[in-house]
Amino acid sequence: MKKYFCLLFLALFLFSCGPDYILDEEKEITNQAWTYGDSLSFNVDISNPTEIYNLYLDVEHSTEYGYQNMYIRLHSIFPDGKRVTEKVSVELMAKGGRWKGDCNSEECEYRMSIHEGATFKQAGNYRFVIEQFMRKNPLEGVQNLGLKIEETGNIR
Repeated sequence: MKKYFCLLFLALFLFSCGPDYILDEEKEITNQAWTYGDSLSFNVDISNPTEIYNLYLDVEHSTEYGYQNMYIRLHSIFPDGKRVTEKVSVELMAKGGRWKGDCNSEECEYRMSIHEGATFKQAGNYRFVIEQFMRKNPLEGVQNLGLKIEETGNIR
C-alpha cells in the first residue's frame, strides 16, 4: 500500500512541474484551408504587468503543406486600444529540407517562440489576432494554430 502512495505522489509531482501558461488555446482551421478572412483571435487577462512572459505559436500542419515557411501577421491589441502589428515568418522546414517539430507520416506539430522575455506595460485584457499573410488564398494544409503565454516567474 505504501508503494502505491509513493507512486501517486511521484506522478502528481511530475505532472505539476510543467510550464505555467496563462493562455493555452488552439484554433482549428476549417477544412485545412486558411483564408485571409479567417482571423484567429486569442484573449488573455494580464493581472501583473511586472511579470516577464514567453509567447509561443503552435502550428499543426499536413506533411503535404506546400511551403517551407508561413507568413503571418500578429496584431497585439492593448487594454487602452493601442494596436501593434508585426509580420512573422514561421520557418516550418529546416535547411536540409526536413520538417521541424514532431512529425509522423501525415502531420507535423511545431512550436515557435514569438517573444521570450516579453513584458506587458498595462494590466488588463489583451487580444492577439493572427492572420495568414501568404500569397496563396486559401492556404492549404494548415490544421491548427495555437497561442501559449507562459509566466516565467521573473519580475522586471
